[in-house]
Amino acid sequence: MRRLLAALLVFFASAAAAQGALVAAAANVKFALDDIVAAFGRDTGHTVRVSYGATGTLAQQIENGAPFELFVAADEASIERLAAAGYTRDRGAVYAVGRLALFVPRGSTLAVDATLADLKAALADDRLKRFAIASPEHAPYGRAAQQVMERAGVWDTVRPRLVLGESVAQAMQFAAGGDAQGGLVPLALASAPALRTRGSYVAIPDAMHAPLRQRMALMKRAGAAAIAFEAYLRGPMAREILVRHGYAVP
Repeated sequence: MRRLLAALLVFFASAAAAQGALVAAAANVKFALDDIVAAFGRDTGHTVRVSYGATGTLAQQIENGAPFELFVAADEASIERLAAAGYTRDRGAVYAVGRLALFVPRGSTLAVDATLADLKAALADDRLKRFAIASPEHAPYGRAAQQVMERAGVWDTVRPRLVLGESVAQAMQFAAGGDAQGGLVPLALASAPALRTRGSYVAIPDAMHAPLRQRMALMKRAGAAAIAFEAYLRGPMAREILVRHGYAVP
């Protein structure tokens, strides 16, 4: 079964690669990266195809043979592990630093409170039934969400009520779609214009979790378009777009 999965990943990714540079990217960066891909296409004429998902899942796909040319991860550890195993050209570079946000959908009884004091109160008075985060096992933002709740003193109490997304995109869907009364999700997703009518959000203080330093690296098989796109991600246009979407840039 493992060999079959690897073969399917190679087949589908190879078909996509024929149509342009093939990039694996963390789901938290989707809105920003979509804008960067569009700008890159206008500026260079190159085509980029992006496969979004949880960083841990994408790293496993690379290890299983998926021929991505550039990995835009949500952490540093995944890139460093792939580099140590010989999949990448080098250790790459940090391209952004992310932030978490508390997102509360319309109609929820949960307060939009960056300290999570009301989340703690809602657990005590049984107002909170379900709360969304990305899986800490697969997603760096899920691990950061766990750190925030540990720091707020609610982790042990909230765990039975968690709705875990396989990626931050799914966690955002749970939080905004009524499957949960709130969620800890990337600020870049919570602040997206498409979600302005779905609820409210507040940024979580950086001190409540480890820095969300996001690293990218070219794979050894990277072609000219992928190399150009990686360079573009370091440039002023991409940096401006990332800042606009709520990231800090190195």
